[in-house]
Amino acid sequence: MAKAASFFCVMIIAFSLSNVSEAATQIGVYQLRRGDFAVNITNYGASVISVVVPDRNGKLDDVVLGFGSVDGYKNDTTYFGALVGRVANRISGAQFTLNGVVYKLPDNDNGNTLHGGKIGFDAVVWKVKKYIENSHITLTYNSRDGEQGFPGKVSVMVTYLFVGSNQLAVKMEARPLNKPTPINLASHTYWNLGGHANGNILSHKIQLLASKITPVDDRLIPTGAISSVKGTPYDFLQPRAIGSRLHELAGGYDINYVLDRARVGRHLTKAAVVLDEGSGRKMELWTNQIGVQFYTSNMLGDTVGKDGVVYRRYSGLCLETQGFPDSVNHPNFPSQIVNVGESYLHVMVYKFTAS
Repeated sequence: MAKAASFFCVMIIAFSLSNVSEAATQIGVYQLRRGDFAVNITNYGASVISVVVPDRNGKLDDVVLGFGSVDGYKNDTTYFGALVGRVANRISGAQFTLNGVVYKLPDNDNGNTLHGGKIGFDAVVWKVKKYIENSHITLTYNSRDGEQGFPGKVSVMVTYLFVGSNQLAVKMEARPLNKPTPINLASHTYWNLGGHANGNILSHKIQLLASKITPVDDRLIPTGAISSVKGTPYDFLQPRAIGSRLHELAGGYDINYVLDRARVGRHLTKAAVVLDEGSGRKMELWTNQIGVQFYTSNMLGDTVGKDGVVYRRYSGLCLETQGFPDSVNHPNFPSQIVNVGESYLHVMVYKFTAS
């Protein structure tokens, strides 16, 4: 797969966004389609609404949890399909210090800041910069200085694009305009490869190409340690069912994995493989990030979604590639601070097959 990863990388990095005009800011739903492969995106929160792919028999299913209308996303507390930021995951104590200045952030998670604050990038309307149905959609957002307590103006852009056959790429970019600031964007899509209405994902087999995690305390804040998964329920170096050792955990999986072969920059490495044996669908995830948050929707509770389906605990799984959580408060973690004149680049590629 080394050649495939190089191909993904070249195609995504070389993708040009010049000479296009921004559309008026209004909420809409935009479909990307190639044959049986279809993806719906809304510019509210730059969110993935649906991903339709065939199973081993050609039967089409939507494999993403979500709501039946855009209005559902406006009142969402699950972050279904959203592009989260300016800093995804948690910041302890809802504050951090940068260059001697203490920045206080909204407390929206038991004394901590989660996914950028009370009104993060998931809860704003993005502008549509370019849209070609059989190719890609590019959305932009300008984050103001002091938004949700974060320093500096930031120009943000996300592109959802098809790469080859049954492959969806997500390219996230950001540039600080006047001050250094932390940036850690993430795609918060919930997957169920059996279909969004197919119950829980505990029988899905997953392989995570990571031999270490960043353990957390009882508030899900990293302790600062980096620990081996060997001999623990977190070990998915070899594929196994998600539910096979779930009984050994308090609530489910919600932890950052340290990817073994990660190289920050323009090279993609495989992060995860998920298989639903019932449908035969398999999803590979490639990224240029150093970590991936594995979350088994532990906090879902009787959420009414598409087609009136009630999503409950373990109805979906999230694989959020990212920098390490709470890096702004852990000097031993790789920094998420991006300086003026620098750019943030985050690439994910999902590859779907069925057999």
